[in-house]
Amino acid sequence: MAKKIFECIINFSEGRDQRVIDAILGELKSVQVLDQHSDVDHNRTVITILGIPESIEDAVFQAIKKAAELIDMNTHTGEHPRIGATDVVPFVPIQNMTIKECVAMAERLGKRVGNELNIPVSLYEDAARLPYRKNLEKVRKGQFEGLKEEITHDPDRKPDFGPSELGSAGATVIGARVPLIAFNVYLASEDVAVAKKIARTVRDSSGGLRFVKAMGVLVDGRAQVSMNLTNFNKTAIHRVVEMIRREAASFGIAVHHSELVGLIPQKALIDSAIWYLQLDQFSDEHILENKLSSLESREQFEFLDALASKEPTPGGGSAAAFAGAQAAALVAMVGRLTIGKKKYADVQGEMTIMVEQAEKLREELADLIQLDADAFVAVMSAYKLPKDKEEEQNHRTAVIQDAMRQAAQVPLETCRKALQVMELANSAAEKGNQNAITDAGSGSVFAMAAIRSAGANVRVNLQALKNPGVKREISDELEKIEDRATVLEEQIKSRLETRAKIKLL
Repeated sequence: MAKKIFECIINFSEGRDQRVIDAILGELKSVQVLDQHSDVDHNRTVITILGIPESIEDAVFQAIKKAAELIDMNTHTGEHPRIGATDVVPFVPIQNMTIKECVAMAERLGKRVGNELNIPVSLYEDAARLPYRKNLEKVRKGQFEGLKEEITHDPDRKPDFGPSELGSAGATVIGARVPLIAFNVYLASEDVAVAKKIARTVRDSSGGLRFVKAMGVLVDGRAQVSMNLTNFNKTAIHRVVEMIRREAASFGIAVHHSELVGLIPQKALIDSAIWYLQLDQFSDEHILENKLSSLESREQFEFLDALASKEPTPGGGSAAAFAGAQAAALVAMVGRLTIGKKKYADVQGEMTIMVEQAEKLREELADLIQLDADAFVAVMSAYKLPKDKEEEQNHRTAVIQDAMRQAAQVPLETCRKALQVMELANSAAEKGNQNAITDAGSGSVFAMAAIRSAGANVRVNLQALKNPGVKREISDELEKIEDRATVLEEQIKSRLETRAKIKLL
C-alpha cells in the first residue's frame, strides 16, 4: 500500500531567542524537519515537517507544549499578527492523503491541546466548524490582546476546544488546508505606507487578486508586502509579483527582492519560469532532475531484471546485501512508528538511536550490492590472465588468490552488517510499537536470509583459497555470526509470540 504523507507547517511566536527556537526544534527530532524560517522583525519562526500520520501528531503536541512553557504572549511583540505561542498549525495533504484525513488529525490534536494543555484551540480552513472560521484573519482578529479581552464573554470567540480564557501561551489555531505559498516582496523603500497600499490593492479581501492574502509591514528597514498565496494554480506567483512591481512603480519605487517562507511546490516555480522565459511546448520531461528521479525510481526494478538475466552479476551475494538493506529499512520504520508515541515515552531515546543505526546499515548494505558484483568480476578477470609462461602463471595465481579472498570478504561483510540489523530487530521486537512488531519480525527474516545467502557465498569462495590461516579465520568468524543470528532468531520469534500472539516460522 502506498505510504500516506502530509506536511505540517507550525508557526511559533518567537523569532529572536535562539535558545527557545532550539528547544522547540528539540521536540521535533523524531520527525523530518524540511525547513525552518525565523524572522526577527516578525518575531516568528515557521517550521515545516513532513511525515506519516502515525509519527507526527505527538511530536507536534510536544512542540506546542514546549512553546507554551517558554513563550509569554503577555510580553510578546512583533510585526506579524498572532494570538498564541504556537500560533497556527495547518495539516496539508501531500501524497495519498485526503483533506478529510487531515481534518481528522487537526481535530484530534486540537482536542488534546485543549484538554491536556488548557490552551484554547479554534479550528480553521477545511477543519472549521463555523463558516467564518475558515478565514484565519477572522479567527486572529484583534490578535492576542483583543482575543484575551473578548474570549471570556463573546460567544463568537469561544474556542472549539479548551478554556474560554487566555493564559500566557495564548490560543492556537489548528486546521487543514491545501498547499499555500508564504511569499514576501521587499520594496526599495522604507515607506511602509506604500507597502500597505500595495497590499490592499493585491489582496483578495480588498478586491484584488483571488487567493492572495497580503499586508504591508516594515522588515529590516524595508517596506515589505507579506503574503500567503492560497491557490497558486489559479493565481500564479509571477502574476502577483508583476502586479506589485507595477503598483510600486506608480509610487516611483522598485521591487528590491523577494523571499519564500517555508517551502514552495516545484510547479509554482516552473509555471513562473515558463511565463518569464516565454517557453513554448515545455513539459516536465525537459527538466534534468525529473529525468534523474525517474531513473532512480526504476533502479530497484532494473536490479531485479539484472538478477534474473543470464549474466553472472549481480548474483546471490548482491541479492543477500539487498535483503539486508530491506531488513534495515523495516527496522527503521518500526523505530519511527514508536518515536513520539506517549505509550513508549520511556524508550524514545533508544528508538531514536536505533533509527540512526538502521539507516546507516541500510546505506552500507546498499553499497555492498555493487561491491559484491565487482568482487565477482575481479575473480573472472583474474582467471582470464595469461598463463603461458611460468612468471605469468605465478602472477595469475597470486591475483586469483587476492581476488578470491576479496570475494569471500565482501559477503562476510554483508553477514556482519546483517547481524547488526538482527540485533536492532530484536530491540524493535522487544520495545517497539506493538502495532509494528510484525515488521520487526519481517526485518529479522530478511536479515537471516542475508546471512544464510551471503554465508553460502563466503564458503564457496573459501574453497579456492590456499592459505589455511586465512580460510580458518574467515570460517570461524562466519560460524560465530551464524550462531549469534540463530540465537537472535529464536529470541525474536519468542517476542512475537509473547507480544503479538503469532508464530514466526
